[in-house]
Amino acid sequence: MKAFVFPGQGAQFSGMGKDLYDRYPAARDLFEQANDLLEFRITDVMFSGTDEELRQTRVTQPAIFLHSVILTAVAGDVFVPAMVAGHSLGEFSALVAAGALSLEEGLTLVADRAMAMQHACVINPSTMAAVIGMDDAVVEEVCALYGGAVVAANYNSPGQIVISGTNEGVAQATEELKHRGGRRIIPLSVSGGFHSPSMEPARRELEEAIRNARFRKPLCPVYQNVTGMPVTEPDEIRANLIAQLTSPVRWTQTIQRMIADGATEFIESGPGAVLQGLVRKINPDVFVSSIDSMIP
Repeated sequence: MKAFVFPGQGAQFSGMGKDLYDRYPAARDLFEQANDLLEFRITDVMFSGTDEELRQTRVTQPAIFLHSVILTAVAGDVFVPAMVAGHSLGEFSALVAAGALSLEEGLTLVADRAMAMQHACVINPSTMAAVIGMDDAVVEEVCALYGGAVVAANYNSPGQIVISGTNEGVAQATEELKHRGGRRIIPLSVSGGFHSPSMEPARRELEEAIRNARFRKPLCPVYQNVTGMPVTEPDEIRANLIAQLTSPVRWTQTIQRMIADGATEFIESGPGAVLQGLVRKINPDVFVSSIDSMIP
């Protein structure tokens, strides 16, 4: 069974999507629709912007989203998923690709999400750090010492977990993890502590937009970050999306559940190859590829 997965923030690169724009009229039309909806030419930044320009909040998330969903739009019969999932931001791409949201509604929510997260970063200065080579239980135990100031935010693969929270909370947890034998704890160059209580202002800001968006029953199960479980009911999808901003991304658990449910092949749709690497670490026996390599 084929599972399609969609990347999150950090996968962007200059030139992303230009080959689709130049090669496929349908892709060109969708990109131009996005330019009109966003009221600026995001394609100019995607195709020729600097790394710094691509890191702008209002650009990064919509750019990755557009690249991911337009890839599936032009893939034709290549895109026949039995199940889908997306990492953080990628969950919106997965929902659009599976027909639970229109591209227009998905892009509007992604743009709103990006700005809400940026506002939360200003209100609550915060950060993240990757913890490599430690058991999840140890990381969780250490985070629990600091009363919600720092939490386990991304379960990316066995032995790779990201902690998130206030600057002081992440600093304190980092020192305690080192005391317990942690040798690779890497501060991340991010604007805030995503998927933690620090994003509560963003959750409140985005909640109304998500509640008002029109969700439909997807063509296949969507495995959502908050639980790692398959979901098909629009109300449950909506509730999980609202919770996502302040809840951990359970990517390891998501991939493990998809495999248990029959996934034998994982195909990444979007820029980069980060998710292919994570899937291999979670289970080296499944086949991984990208939709880029499958489009004729």
